[in-house]
Amino acid sequence: MHCSFKTKEDLPATLSATDISRYLGISKANSYQLMDSKGFPTLRIGKRKLVPKDKFLIWINSNSNCN
Repeated sequence: MHCSFKTKEDLPATLSATDISRYLGISKANSYQLMDSKGFPTLRIGKRKLVPKDKFLIWINSNSNCN
């Protein structure tokens, strides 16, 4: 998988499952599972699932094991 995002600033305002998979280095299927998990900041517009960039970055920081 090729990551097209070099920095957080390169991320679009809303992220798709493909964007999340590229940024995190996981499969698209795992991105959809993550988007369906409790506490993940998924925005649903009709059948489409998106994640606001700011909420995604907050989620990453609050769910990392770094102290």
